[in-house]
Amino acid sequence: MTQIFKKTLLTSLVLFLMTACSDDKKELKIIVEPTSFHFEQTGGSRKFGITPNKPATFQSSEAWCKVTSESSTPVQAIYNITVEPNTTPDVRNATITVSVKEHVQEINVEQAAYIQSDEPEKYTVRENLTTHQLINEMGLGINLGNTLDAVGDWIDPSCILNYEQAWGSPVITQEIIEGYAKAGYSSLRIPVSWGNLLSDDFKVHPDLMDRVEKILNWTLDCGMVAIINIHHENEWIKQVPTDSKAKEKFTSIWKQICERFEKYGDHLLFEPMNEIGYDEIWTPWSGSEADKAKALGYVNDLNQLFVDIVRNSGGNNAKRHLLVEIYNTNLEYAYDPLFKMPNDPANRLALTVHYYTPADFAILGGGEVVDWGVGRESWGTEADFKELNDNMDLLKKNCVDKGIPVIVGEYCAESKNRTKEVIRLFCVSVTEAIYSRGMCPMLWDTPGGQYNRQTCQFDDPLFLEEMMAIPVKYPRN
Repeated sequence: MTQIFKKTLLTSLVLFLMTACSDDKKELKIIVEPTSFHFEQTGGSRKFGITPNKPATFQSSEAWCKVTSESSTPVQAIYNITVEPNTTPDVRNATITVSVKEHVQEINVEQAAYIQSDEPEKYTVRENLTTHQLINEMGLGINLGNTLDAVGDWIDPSCILNYEQAWGSPVITQEIIEGYAKAGYSSLRIPVSWGNLLSDDFKVHPDLMDRVEKILNWTLDCGMVAIINIHHENEWIKQVPTDSKAKEKFTSIWKQICERFEKYGDHLLFEPMNEIGYDEIWTPWSGSEADKAKALGYVNDLNQLFVDIVRNSGGNNAKRHLLVEIYNTNLEYAYDPLFKMPNDPANRLALTVHYYTPADFAILGGGEVVDWGVGRESWGTEADFKELNDNMDLLKKNCVDKGIPVIVGEYCAESKNRTKEVIRLFCVSVTEAIYSRGMCPMLWDTPGGQYNRQTCQFDDPLFLEEMMAIPVKYPRN
């Protein structure tokens, strides 16, 4: 009796398990979702899931549409659909066939057509372009120095071109600007002293505004990125945080700049001022911590005022990429706790710093004597390279690595009583140190500098050759 019961029980158990397995197999349901996607013309990646997580195969009907694995859990597998940009004038479609065991499911993919815009690229604003990506596009940069920024009471105001030529530059031509681009430079900083011929009610002279726009268009038409600022007007700009008349002047000039250039797109950046500091309040050698907080706070206030003016103006200015300055543009203040990035609803800001270190080489000519030192004739010792790399490492660590894009808006060395070889070594070394750390270097160049505005070429071919080897050595996406 016991043996018969055991056999019966065993038979029942086997039948139950077989039935249960059969039911499990019958109830196994594969869910693929979503099963349709729409992509913009620019392409991109989107995710879909397969539940439960079972081995799957995929077949795409089109080469421009691919599937890759993203992640998985015991419950669900996640995959990416990646679509390339559509360069055709037609909407296009692809079908992805998903096979999981006996289950087959189709995913339908649709992508918008490429529409040729009649709007020139220089007026285009790319919605998803980050400031860091724009910095990458700016590559190697250079300054149109001592030109539109020239000032002096002795300059004949009867013609705006007199200011342009006052500090040794020829009248800027389209060929001069094109020469920068042909040499390989991707960005041009255009310093401007707007106070020249400014009216009593703070209106910029129309001839100056027209001249700046003409040079800007030559720059943008070459495919370069341009920066416009207010230059060489520090004495009154320093008063802006405490003087209502100075604030009115600053606000008026920037409103006029914003209005005139509101139609221009991503390739035009604005920079509020140039090398503003308050030595009369605080220096590293004199003044209290409270004095330092006051001085750096004034620069913070100027940056915030500038951002507010631009963002509250019209056209593309609401999304324009902007530069903000640190105290005196000295790089050590970029990571000083007293420096504050402005509030920006567009989140499109970058820091600009200047690099003239060591001062007895970058600022003073060889053998030049001043009260704080004597100019060196050479540069390039092990200690010199260490100082350079340590400084750039600090900028990268405290700014770039924390998501704050950086432009080094000026750097160069005084050429007086120095060989072209040592000037080349310094400039190329600084450029490489900046560029290799994900920042944009913008060489300070003036009439009689590296670029000959008469021939529209660099006087030292090896200087240009070594400069242009840097982006090749450190490719960017």
